[in-house]
Amino acid sequence: MRIALISAVIMLVAVLMAMTGRGGGNFYVPILVAAGASMHQAATSGQLILLASALAAMLVFQKHRTVDWKLALVIDPPTDVMAFFGGYYAHQFSGLSLKLVFAFLLVVAAFFMLRPVKEPPARAERHFGFWRRNFGGRQYVVNLWLTIPITAATGFVAGMVGISGGSFKVPLMVIACGVPMRVAVGTSSAMVAATALMGFIGHTLSGDFEAGLAVPAAIAGLVGGFIGGMVSLKTSPKSLRALFGLTTLGAAVFMALNALLS
Repeated sequence: MRIALISAVIMLVAVLMAMTGRGGGNFYVPILVAAGASMHQAATSGQLILLASALAAMLVFQKHRTVDWKLALVIDPPTDVMAFFGGYYAHQFSGLSLKLVFAFLLVVAAFFMLRPVKEPPARAERHFGFWRRNFGGRQYVVNLWLTIPITAATGFVAGMVGISGGSFKVPLMVIACGVPMRVAVGTSSAMVAATALMGFIGHTLSGDFEAGLAVPAAIAGLVGGFIGGMVSLKTSPKSLRALFGLTTLGAAVFMALNALLS
């Protein structure tokens, strides 16, 4: 009964997160912690759920050609490498430290989600480190000087605490690179899957994998990812940004209180 209830909640969250290209680790980890898992086990299981749900959503978005693979292949590798190290070295920090770091990241993510996002027009100038892209009938310029360091840092912390970094990648692509929102959502799903895989491997090598909890939850995430991807194509992600920002802030408060009370 406990596993079934956890899986049902995770499937619902996966639907909502897949709709906006976010992984949802900022919800999965608190849910698993509240269910009695340790922070390290929750982070590991969270990465597997992220991997399953993001892969499902990515297949849906790819079918409708909203995944910019060239963009993902350029800006995501630093995130994936650092996510592996983050997951592997998570044991160097206490569960309390990870919870507090996690809560801080959620506050930052909430700020980005609540902040209005506008899609700036592509700039005409050509400079080293500014990559011009044409995709889906739109043109945008990727500021690699800004994007690469941020995605690398995001990957390390994301792998450590069991989140995907999608809460940061979508605003980064839209604000700094001018990527259309729907393309950012689709591309983020692909990057979330890769980051989650590397973080999961790092955590598993440290001995934090608990199959009895992780596998049923991952199956629920897979189903939720498919549903969320399909619903996203019919719904503007912008309409849900305020709701996700507020719920992310709520998850931050929950995790901070959980850390302090424990």
